[in-house]
Amino acid sequence: MEVETVPAPRPLYLVDASLYVFRAWHSMPDEFHDADGWPTNAVHGFARFLLDLLEKERPRHIAIAFDEALDSCFRNRIYPAYKANRDPAPEELRRQFGHCKALCAALGLSVLAHHEYEADDLIGSALHGARAAGFRGVIVSADKDLSQLLWDHDEQWDFARGQRWGMTGVKARHGVEARQIADYLALAGDAVDNIPGVSGIGAKSAAVLLAHFGSLDTLLARIDEVPFLRLRGAAGIATRLREQREHALLWRQLTTISLDAPLGTQEAEFGRAVADGDVLHALSEALRFGPMTRRRLLEAAGLSVA
Repeated sequence: MEVETVPAPRPLYLVDASLYVFRAWHSMPDEFHDADGWPTNAVHGFARFLLDLLEKERPRHIAIAFDEALDSCFRNRIYPAYKANRDPAPEELRRQFGHCKALCAALGLSVLAHHEYEADDLIGSALHGARAAGFRGVIVSADKDLSQLLWDHDEQWDFARGQRWGMTGVKARHGVEARQIADYLALAGDAVDNIPGVSGIGAKSAAVLLAHFGSLDTLLARIDEVPFLRLRGAAGIATRLREQREHALLWRQLTTISLDAPLGTQEAEFGRAVADGDVLHALSEALRFGPMTRRRLLEAAGLSVA
């Protein structure tokens, strides 16, 4: 009897671009400027990262997600203090985000951005839609929030550190399973996003609670069992969970990545399109890229190098 073989899922690379733009903004020297005198250090750093990725992996299917929902995200309607601890991006950086998106588009890469959904939501929605077409996700980001998206064949890649991990590697990194990340952040809080969490519950307590109960819903349904756990301050934790039950559920709304963000007319496969050599040349001139970067851009775009 002939056994039918199931084809291995194809990799879809999903890049958390904003992380790498911000990293370049903070790490690259401010000696780079465009023809009008505006800083371009973030664009230069992002271009180096992007070219390294394209040269190393040569992805056939890739989408680059940007954060445009800096203060207009649907989460801000749910909880106005969401990310309120962050200073607004200066105009010098906002301009560079536009250049980075233009660069990706000129290279024939799919660009994802939406004024109500964050890059995490766009990545989650793209991956959710692509699974049915036989894809697995390769999420290029160090952000722990994105680990909640990992299934059996997926992986997350901290490009800067050269570290990759799959669904089964999440617990070693964060103390909980991939499917528990949103619940974990709801309980312990996330200072980066200004999410308080349940008072008195830290990372270790949250991990213990989820190891025992499996999920936030089960924990809240069985709060009466919490005082009997071998957990420091268990009785007080049970009291606070009762008092802050609705808050915990609200925090989970904020920490859960959306899987139904609108992706426009993008195809589910996010195949690389033909690059636009004229736009690449214009951007290289305007951003004053050096000869090495220009050559690498043309090679990455599959265009002839003079």
